[in-house]
Amino acid sequence: MTSLPAAWRRLISAAAGVALAGAFAPLGWWWLAPFCVAVLVALWMSARTAREAAMLGFLFQAGTFAVGTWWLYVSIHGFGQAPVWLAFLLMAALVAIMAAYQALAGWCVVRFLPRTAGIGAMLAIPAAWLFVEWWRGWFLSGFPWLSLGYVLTDTPLAQLAPVGGIYLLSALVLVAGGALVALLRGTRRTRIVAAIALLAPWPLAFWGGRVEWTRPEGPEVSVAVLQGAVPQDLKWLESNAQHILELYTRLHREALDAELVIWPESALPAPANDLADYLGRTWSESRRAGADVLMGVMRVEDDGETWHNSLMALGREDAPAFYDKHHLVPFGEFFPVPQFVRRWARLMSLPDNGDFTPGAAVQPPMSVAGTTISASICYEDAYGSVQLPTVRASRLLVNVTNDAWFGRSSARGLHFQIARLRAIEARRFMLRAANDGITAVIDPHGRIVAQAPEFEPATLRARVQPRRGDTPYLVAGNWPVVGASVIVLIVVGLRRRRAGSAAAASGATAP
Repeated sequence: MTSLPAAWRRLISAAAGVALAGAFAPLGWWWLAPFCVAVLVALWMSARTAREAAMLGFLFQAGTFAVGTWWLYVSIHGFGQAPVWLAFLLMAALVAIMAAYQALAGWCVVRFLPRTAGIGAMLAIPAAWLFVEWWRGWFLSGFPWLSLGYVLTDTPLAQLAPVGGIYLLSALVLVAGGALVALLRGTRRTRIVAAIALLAPWPLAFWGGRVEWTRPEGPEVSVAVLQGAVPQDLKWLESNAQHILELYTRLHREALDAELVIWPESALPAPANDLADYLGRTWSESRRAGADVLMGVMRVEDDGETWHNSLMALGREDAPAFYDKHHLVPFGEFFPVPQFVRRWARLMSLPDNGDFTPGAAVQPPMSVAGTTISASICYEDAYGSVQLPTVRASRLLVNVTNDAWFGRSSARGLHFQIARLRAIEARRFMLRAANDGITAVIDPHGRIVAQAPEFEPATLRARVQPRRGDTPYLVAGNWPVVGASVIVLIVVGLRRRRAGSAAAASGATAP
């Protein structure tokens, strides 16, 4: 690719990044991912300068995130009522920040790593990419959306997630991309190693699919998951509040023969504090029927100023228990801007919503229906490693969400893909309640046990088996995979430096 004009190389990089978005849900063309990775690896290997490699990485990632997060426009402008220019500005800022990570990866590849099509480059360039992907998933609260490993959710390779989590799956995609380049450009020995790298994960994946890692604990639990399907533009209309309350009352009463009833995120049209009578009646009816309830609510603490997006457990205890959302959505649930920007927004008649307060990073499991659950709200399930202490102590996983913020876009499929991977990593059932989105019950292998029809009110029923035990990923988290990538980078980087020093010394002593 060195012979191509710079403009063509940039266009190819951006096009490959756009194509990569098709590997994720809802299209799910997972096989695209290794080829798209191979294109960028080849471009980096032939880049003339570190600056050019950074630009190629930036354009690639910008293409992926521009297509993969376009639905933010629906929430920011369509439902958030921000002006078009502000919506595009915020979207462009997110895309640019995500692309900057990949630009850094490209710059480091040229500066510190070998770029011949050898075994070192086949491993080292993917290792650099993987490290940056992991870094962007947590740095400054992080944004782990579109991590490469999710493209493998519907393949046998996903069954290796209990061993190393999402970043092990990302590593498989990245090494496959590097191996494709090595097959085309490497020596005979390198091609043999590349072929092994492409083929070896598959028998391991079939083995991984046969290993349970966890074991049943106690009897099955009957569950009913409620889906209100309330459109976001009607959600907070005062004139629609009574209708929403009556809707959930009806759905809840239909579900009272289950041991556990789950409501979606922020199901009620007002803070729980303002609906004490309604909640009291719901709790009394549930107790008489022998059902426990998990309900997504907004709540205000006694100071009247501290708001939480919470999951409330109404069980056998005399007082409700709460899980408070920790990872809040920037510009949705909190505004990471100085006070003078807020004053300017009010002067310009732009939205200036109050902030929610995050809950603790690690919160104890919730006890309901004779078992324990690890809770997450909305896109918190994308932060799998943060939840590990609670998951280890839990027998079921629950995610409540409201994907109505993104209309009928691809966001619902992407978010559901994340939930399925969390179930596979932990080898536990995942119960997912969406006000609007994909409401489903997912088994420990990521398979869909039951799914509600989309865009209509529904009560989804299933029986789930609580499971105990720890997968290797639950024990060690991301550190083995990330640590391996760091070791590869250090070893290959030192070898390149030593080779460069030897070459320089040889040139200095030559006659």
